[in-house]
Amino acid sequence: MATIPGALAGSAKLNEKYMDKYEIVCDMGEGFGKWKMGPDEKIMPLIDVANIACGFHAGDYNIMANMVKLAKKYNVKVGSHPGLPDLLGFGRRRFAIPPDEIFNLVMYQTGALKAFLDAEGLPLNHIKPHGELYFYVERDEEVMRAVLRAAQIFKVPVIGAKNAHYEKVAKEMGVDFIQELYLDIDWTEEGKLVPPAQSRPKNPTIIYNDLVEVAETDELTSVSGSKIKFNFGTTPFMLCLHSDMPTALENISKAREATDAVNAKRGYPVKKKY
Repeated sequence: MATIPGALAGSAKLNEKYMDKYEIVCDMGEGFGKWKMGPDEKIMPLIDVANIACGFHAGDYNIMANMVKLAKKYNVKVGSHPGLPDLLGFGRRRFAIPPDEIFNLVMYQTGALKAFLDAEGLPLNHIKPHGELYFYVERDEEVMRAVLRAAQIFKVPVIGAKNAHYEKVAKEMGVDFIQELYLDIDWTEEGKLVPPAQSRPKNPTIIYNDLVEVAETDELTSVSGSKIKFNFGTTPFMLCLHSDMPTALENISKAREATDAVNAKRGYPVKKKY
């Protein structure tokens, strides 16, 4: 029988303030200069929300400008995807950075993206830390508070994986926390995310079936084989997928099919096809 791990015990009802359906969110614009990472132009029409890299782990001023224009074309909401200053490691290596400096780097990167959004007349939708910065937030409450402090200033919510502690601290600081589900990487039986390098490979069929399972039963099989319950209930969630996976486009295409099917079954809006 599936149990709700302590890490997942909080409520995600706040999602309903921002979402009227299940949505797909994807990390976008993660190339650099002439180096491309992920088929952004093919992915953007399939998603609802984009986390756009802001130049520290990936991305640059040209890519950011192009991603914002592409998001506008396909009616995709845009948030910042700040990372650690680690282009060589794609923001997935551990750094020891004090909270005040974390605050500064989130402000710097989000401010850069917001300038491009302002130029296109689009709002900043949220802040979503990338890679190791996200795991740093989970490990260190002071780092978590630094990111939330930046969200306070920009007056936007943060997005993160389902997490009761993150929800509690965000609420205490007056920041809305939109909770998401990952399906192209694993979860532990304690309700924590497994880093991509340590996760089992996922294919489009697995992602399709897992999304339907969580939407219908609120349950998923953890990396250890035990069933865990997410405590989303009937509240819509964001499905986060990575654009740098080998089968990213296929994963997202199949996830779009599953998300549309779930939304149609629940009587929720279905994304326009482009």
